[in-house]
This record gives sequence, structure tokens and C-alpha cells, in this order.
Amino acid sequence: MDPLLAYTTEKVPEITDWIEQLVKIESPSSDPAAVNRAVEFVADRLAGEAEVVRHRANGFGDHLRLEFPLPGRRKQAQVLGIGHLDTVYPVGTLASMPFKRAQGRLWGPGVFDMKSGVTYFVFAARALRDLDIPVRRRFVVQLNSDEEIGSPSSRRYTEREAKKSVAALIAEPSAGPEGNVKTARKGGGGFRIGVRGIAAHAGLDFAAGASAIVELARQIERVAEWTDLAKGITINPGLIRGGTATNTVAEEAWAEVDVRVPRKSDARRLERKFASLKSFDRRTQVRVEGNLRRPPMERNRAILGIYRLARKLSRELGLELGEAQVGGGSDGNFTAALGLPTLDGIGAVGERPHSPGECIYVDRIADRVALIAKVIAAL
Repeated sequence: MDPLLAYTTEKVPEITDWIEQLVKIESPSSDPAAVNRAVEFVADRLAGEAEVVRHRANGFGDHLRLEFPLPGRRKQAQVLGIGHLDTVYPVGTLASMPFKRAQGRLWGPGVFDMKSGVTYFVFAARALRDLDIPVRRRFVVQLNSDEEIGSPSSRRYTEREAKKSVAALIAEPSAGPEGNVKTARKGGGGFRIGVRGIAAHAGLDFAAGASAIVELARQIERVAEWTDLAKGITINPGLIRGGTATNTVAEEAWAEVDVRVPRKSDARRLERKFASLKSFDRRTQVRVEGNLRRPPMERNRAILGIYRLARKLSRELGLELGEAQVGGGSDGNFTAALGLPTLDGIGAVGERPHSPGECIYVDRIADRVALIAKVIAAL
């Protein structure tokens, strides 16, 4: 058996214990104190094992920079591992969705996305250290606390570390039960379309009014037409509010629109189109705010290069590593946009993230941790 795989197989009980402890620390993005309990768990457990730097974030949980001392002579540049400690689940979810081990799986809020992936980085570094496998690069892990809400405060740290790195490994969940990595992701963002009309009594003075709701409906129909499924572009008006009473012509209305695009050129074009929206009814005023916060992660030569390296190394473990292109974004979008070879979806193999059925496969823990270690050593 491959030495790294033998090591990680032996460590599976310890790895699952780490995952359990992290999952039992509920850490929704919207609750900085809760996220910081997960931050403190990792920082305390790795004190003396890694160089730990804690970046304070106003209004968000803190972010961690971990640098693991690994075997090997003087190292040039660094390999960057990126994970996040926040989840989409509010505090109290454990009561209805407890951590459990059953049916060859680990279940619980955030177990797949992505507290297992965070744990995998730790044990990959330990494997390289304990087996005295020399590496050419420093291994730095950035753990963010706001990824699930678009990384508003952590993006600058991610990009700063990316500029010092030769490659980025993103411990996001794999794609599909086969454990495919992600070689392309759509970029995404949101726009808020606000309309101000003229209020009037719907019965006594209807003609004097200019309905913000009617105008907004026309704007929604317009932007929805920009969806192009053949090109992978989706425009989803997901929230809408407006008006004060059924017998009043609405003075205010707004909608929030989710936008996903596969290419940077699509993002620029749609930003221009949203900015150019004009009123159908000239008595109303249309205001547009927002942008595409995450650039697309396009399947390019740099990403294919690191994917092919990982696929070659996976064969040493008796596995065939596939690839997938997905619609959701991650911090890998930021590193890839800087031209950095980025291997996304290198985290756990499992299913149903962001749902009551979220779980990971126990029999895929050892090979995934071993693969991460192999990639770090090969870069």
C-alpha cells in the first residue's frame, strides 16, 4: 500500500474525531461569536504545531492563517490551502440535525461543506511531517469565516496569499459521489433593482399614480430574458417586495436578482446591461445597485495542469480522479482569477451540502487526505 495511504487509513478514527468536534461547534456566517468558537478550536489545537495568525474582522468571524513546518530544505514560495469555518446553518440546527456516524457516513451541519475539508488539510500536513516526506514549498492554509456569504472581509487575505503562491488547493466538497474535483465554476453576484413611483388612491385617483410594482414587473421581465442556458448564463429574480396596501398605487418596490456567468466577458457585459436599465413609465425612477462579486473560475491551461497532476497522483492510490464544472462559487474563484493554478473540490467526498441530508463517506476519508498530501509534495 502507498505509504501515505497507509498512514491516513490508520488515522481515520482520529480524523473523524476532529471532524465531529468541529461539526458540534455551530458556526453560521451571520454569527461572528459562533464562528469564532470554531476559529478558537482550530487555533488552540494547532498551537505549537503550526504558526497561527488570526486576522480580526469587523462584523464577521475572524480568519486564520496557518503555516505548517514541513520536511525539506530551504523552500521557495508556497502552496496555499483555502478552507472556511462558517456554515449556512443557524445556531440550534444540531438539535434537529445532530452529528452522527451511520451507514458508513458522517452526518451533520457543515460536515461536507466544509469542516471535513478543513480537517483534511491538518492531517495531510501531519502525514508529510510524520513520514518525513520532503516538500519544496511552504504550506500555508487560509481559513475564512465568511465564505458562505461571498467572502466580503476575507477576500483581501485570500488574494494576498495567492499572490505569494505557486498553486491553490481549495478544500471545498467534491462534485458527485465519485469525488470529482472542480475545474470550472461560474462567477456570481447580485443586483438590487429599486423603483420609485407615485402613490395614489387606487379608487379615487388611480390615473395620478405611477405604480412602482408594475414598473418593477416590467424590469424583471426584461432582465429575465438575459438568461441564456446554452451559454450557461442564469438570471434569477429571487426576492421581491413592494407596496403598502391593495388600495394604494405602489410608491416603492424592489427586487434582488441572482446572476451566474461562466466567463469574465459575460460578467462585464451583464454589469453594463444592468447599469443601463431605464424606466418604461417615465414617471417612475429605476435605481440599480450591485455587481458580480465572484469572478468566474474558467477552465484554462493553469487549472488543467494542476488537475492532470492530481489525476496522475490519484492513480498511485488506485483511483481515477474526474473533473466537473459547477455553478456555485468559492474562494477558488478569486485565486483562479489571479492566474493561479487552482484545484477546487479537493475536500471530502459526500453528498447533499446545505441540506438535512448533508454527509460524507467514511471510506473516502483516507484516500482524499493522502491525495492532498501527495499534491503538496509534488508541487
